[in-house]
Amino acid sequence: MLIRKTFPFQSLVGIGLVLLQSPIGVAADEAKNLLVVTVTKGFRHSSIPTAEAVLGSLAERHGGIKVDYARRDEELSERLSPEALQRYDAVVFANTTGELPLPDKEAFIEWVRSGKGFVGMHSASDTFHQFRPYIEMLGGEFQTHGPQVEVDVVNEDAAHPACRHFGEHFKIFDEIYVFKSFHRERVHGLLTLPHHPNSKVPGDHPIAWSKDFGKGRVFYTALGHREDVWTSADYQRHIMGGLLWALGLSEGDGQPSSPRYELSAEETEEGYQPLFNGLDLDGWVLRKPDGPASWSVQNGMLVNTIRDGDHGTDLVSESKYWNFTVRYEFQVPKGSNSGFYLRGRHEIQILEDSGSQELKTGGNGAIYGIKPVDWFVSRKPGQWQEVEATMVDDRVTVFLNGVKVHDRVEVKKATGSELDANVDQPGPILLQGDHGAVAFRHLRIKALD
Repeated sequence: MLIRKTFPFQSLVGIGLVLLQSPIGVAADEAKNLLVVTVTKGFRHSSIPTAEAVLGSLAERHGGIKVDYARRDEELSERLSPEALQRYDAVVFANTTGELPLPDKEAFIEWVRSGKGFVGMHSASDTFHQFRPYIEMLGGEFQTHGPQVEVDVVNEDAAHPACRHFGEHFKIFDEIYVFKSFHRERVHGLLTLPHHPNSKVPGDHPIAWSKDFGKGRVFYTALGHREDVWTSADYQRHIMGGLLWALGLSEGDGQPSSPRYELSAEETEEGYQPLFNGLDLDGWVLRKPDGPASWSVQNGMLVNTIRDGDHGTDLVSESKYWNFTVRYEFQVPKGSNSGFYLRGRHEIQILEDSGSQELKTGGNGAIYGIKPVDWFVSRKPGQWQEVEATMVDDRVTVFLNGVKVHDRVEVKKATGSELDANVDQPGPILLQGDHGAVAFRHLRIKALD
């Protein structure tokens, strides 16, 4: 886990010794030349001197990597000319900002494409906003950020050298970027968040990725605003793994990731089928065809986004069901409200009520207007919550976050905002979209006799 504690500058050597014991290294016949660029034309991070020291220490202690620096405009012009670039195997933009005075920007992009490595840390994405080929090479562009915050980061590729030391999740306190000009289908995802870092509104918020670029390799991480992040052992393993991958010295994936939802072999054998493929809205229609198109697919999530004061549109499955078991996961931001309708008529309430712990017929997991949950098991805003609901005739059983909260509850009438009142007929799955922001994933269903 990355921690908030600020390490004294002298501790860099000690951390480097820890990393030296790791299994990645560079053979003498694979010696590489690296150029670290820290020139800024916009905001200048106070962590840049620490970044320079860390990168130099890591390269030295892993052996076989020689580091040069471009800290000033003159060094930039001298060392990033088309001719001088031929001496290097990779270039690192460590917290650069603004429109850097590269001698030949187009030649630099082609140099990477020819088979070289590019590594960007943090505000490397706040660089060259006016030079689109750079943004396209990098894979994303800084848009904004909120206050520094602790986030629970999702590890998307535990096999990649930049991520293999992380678990499925880890926490870090840093300045977390929101991006624009990012296309998930063009990068290989490494680290991400399934919601906005501050508001917890659901959505795709990448943190790190890798990318094959022609014959070259691009690695980017948005982490690294703070000195204590740069001096933490986990972050150093992260950037060193990405650097070794970009240099071609460590195996890892740079091809675009597919967010397609695949059922487990066990659930497939049990007879489950996906309700949502993770890629598009195939199999779903808007309840009101002319209603606001509030639903989108983002990195395997089905996301309903509503601005304050606006309304969205309910989403309805094309298939209809009578007796079935359905499983799904959802997350909501603070104060949000949605619902999951069985047969389009019986609502399992979705409500952010983690601070309440009051059992009510409109609370999270309740069968709306009919029965509250037996146990309060709601999770916090932005956390995924799991549901399994079984409907047989007019009886509903629900597990919320692994706890049985309804046991064969009788529902003889629709519970409000239903598609119709035909409770004796098969019906679709309906996702409420007109109330608040919500995201779903891993929706699957099994028809019962």
